[in-house]
Amino acid sequence: MLRERLKKELLIFDGAMGSMLQKYGMKAGEIPEVYNIEHPEMIIDIHKQYLKAGAHFITTNTFGCNPLKMQESGYCYCDLLKAAVKNAKKARDEVNPDAYIVLDIGPIGQLLEPLGTLRFDEAYEMIASQVLMVKDDVDAVLLETMTDLYEVKAGILAVKENSDLPVFVTMTFESHQRTLTGTDPLTFVNVVEGLKVDALGVNCSLGPVELLPIVKTILKYASVPVIVQPNAGLPCLEHGHTCYPMKSDEFVEAMKEYAQLGVNIIGGCCGTTPEFIAGLKEHLPSYSQPREVLPYTAVSSAHQTVLFEGQVVVCGERLNPTGKKKLKAALKEGNYEEYVKEAIQQQRAGADILDVNVGLPGIDEKQVMVTVLKMLQEVIDLPLQIDSSSPEVIEKACRYYNGKPLINSVNAKEEVMEAIFPIVQKYGGVVIGLTLQDGIPLYADERLTLAKKIIQKAKTYQIPSKDIIIDCLTLTASAQQKEVQETLKAVSLVKNELSLYTTLGVSNVSFGLPHRPLLNRTFLALALQAGLNLPIINPLDQQLMDTIDAYRVLSYQDKDAIQYIEKQSQHTVQPVFPTTDFTLHDIIIHGLKDEVKAKTQELLQTKQALEIIDQIIIPALNQVGDDYENNRIFLPQLIQSAETTKLAFEVIKSTFHQQDAAKATVVMCTVEGDVHDIGKNIVKVILESYGYQVIDLGKDVKKERVVEAYQKYHPQAIGLSALMTTTVVHMQKTIQALKEAHCDCPIWVGGAVLTADIAREIGADYYCQDAMATVTLLQDIL
Repeated sequence: MLRERLKKELLIFDGAMGSMLQKYGMKAGEIPEVYNIEHPEMIIDIHKQYLKAGAHFITTNTFGCNPLKMQESGYCYCDLLKAAVKNAKKARDEVNPDAYIVLDIGPIGQLLEPLGTLRFDEAYEMIASQVLMVKDDVDAVLLETMTDLYEVKAGILAVKENSDLPVFVTMTFESHQRTLTGTDPLTFVNVVEGLKVDALGVNCSLGPVELLPIVKTILKYASVPVIVQPNAGLPCLEHGHTCYPMKSDEFVEAMKEYAQLGVNIIGGCCGTTPEFIAGLKEHLPSYSQPREVLPYTAVSSAHQTVLFEGQVVVCGERLNPTGKKKLKAALKEGNYEEYVKEAIQQQRAGADILDVNVGLPGIDEKQVMVTVLKMLQEVIDLPLQIDSSSPEVIEKACRYYNGKPLINSVNAKEEVMEAIFPIVQKYGGVVIGLTLQDGIPLYADERLTLAKKIIQKAKTYQIPSKDIIIDCLTLTASAQQKEVQETLKAVSLVKNELSLYTTLGVSNVSFGLPHRPLLNRTFLALALQAGLNLPIINPLDQQLMDTIDAYRVLSYQDKDAIQYIEKQSQHTVQPVFPTTDFTLHDIIIHGLKDEVKAKTQELLQTKQALEIIDQIIIPALNQVGDDYENNRIFLPQLIQSAETTKLAFEVIKSTFHQQDAAKATVVMCTVEGDVHDIGKNIVKVILESYGYQVIDLGKDVKKERVVEAYQKYHPQAIGLSALMTTTVVHMQKTIQALKEAHCDCPIWVGGAVLTADIAREIGADYYCQDAMATVTLLQDIL
């Protein structure tokens, strides 16, 4: 019933819980979930107010109700969770028995690997335990205020594998239209839709005005219902308390545009109250506006999506041990860094997607594939193609891959389709369909028939044709010369009759013949003209890449030849570095932690330590910072580079005198009442990579302890962090205490609820939006 209503009606969610509890007297630093047991009457009353205002959904007071966040609550999270659901049911039964109760699950509070230490399976088990505990007493599950796409995936699987409940997901985006960990709206939609959620959207961080461009992108690509829950504008400080300035009538007026655009579920987040929800119920239509979403084919990493859209997309073929002694040896020895270095080369050379194959006798292919994928995703932003003949390997790889992968492959054999298609259906992905059954057909029309068979079988698994790319299979000109033309004909038939994208392993055509590069690029040009979209090639072959660049101009894909002119005007071939020739600069840029110590030690044989720092490490870090600020890399790569730099400094520090070990000392903490320390921990890692000594006081730190740390360590700067609106007042009190103690060093503040204006109002000297802004500040003032 609920799933059917989502398709037609405009449904109303409730608003903020925390803002309401503050009105009821909840003090800064108190844990809202504890009120489920200690003050159930307050929670029930808040639910009732939202129901009376017209909300179709009420969310349980369980945003942080997981084993990690509730450790210091004095209660078992299980009891708090059950009490929350009991309170919601009591309110619903008394006001509107037809309303829906939604289990609210917020971020766990720790970053998942590789950003943090929390494993994917640990996150899965934590969320699964919450779902299993109350699944019979709620109507849906909401994963909300998410910043990490990998945690989102763990959560979706935990809900779907342990219940039949509808699952909604909302992520929180910053003003630059990415989440904290770097996911953009298109990538979010592409990945989460593939995992078969019932609704997706955005909440928190921004107000209705600021969220609009993000939501427009989501609406362009999302075929499932879209949910929007903005804050009541951007936060400000009034009388020492964080407030949200937008009035209910302003909020409702802004949300009318969302309804007109086709949003299916509308509610509120921080700063919204029952008055806001009543306004939405009164002034918004009861049915959602229909919207047309054109089908698209795309694959994603956690931070980047490759849309096909008729463009030529290059898949790099070199991460495959076949015919590569170095990769075979690396797999046998467990030296997977060779795969990472090979991947970096292909990314530099212009590949859009990287094929990953680890098939080798004598190794645990499932475990090695997962390990290699994780290592690649720490360093490479490109989407990956999971390449294996084993359904078990593909299934495990799809489970742990962070994104929507390309899957290589399925063919027209019944047993193969029955093994592969359930994996594609469950995890999402774009699958390559090989036009073979009992061998490769000689003629193009036979290959077309097999392509149709694959498409029809996929439909029985609810896999749309947009998520299938057909491989018409390249035959060798040395053995089957006539059939080369049949391959090209098959590509044209698939394109023209089925309107599907196609792929070919280009270099197969030249096997066994001399001067293979000439044959490869000639065949590539013919295949592109026939309609080839995804050539699987060696991107380090500059002539092949030049052929594609030229084709893009002549086929009007590269309008005004802008990209072609830019590349060709350089008059030099882009250098391709052998895997053994990475410099320390390259190693830091790409975060090659396994390489950095040996390279640093090697350089110390010929260079002074300070020379290495000033001429290599700092310029590399500056490039990393610039790439991060300009969205060329994202948080995982930033942290990977920072941790790599720390390892270089460990080697260099051994040559220093103790007093020269750090450029400056800073004290950092999350202020009293706030148990969120992800942002603070990120800043710490980055600062340490730049050579600062960081005294980390931890989270929920009282002002007296900060003053003691100032007096003990005599830092050159102090950094304070807060995520919760209720703890900004403690930040202000900490700053006041430091000034009363005659603190003469600069104090900077940061955190999701802060702005430059709030920073000034509470007495801070500086405001930093993120880790790199902190680095820039300290470099300027110290």
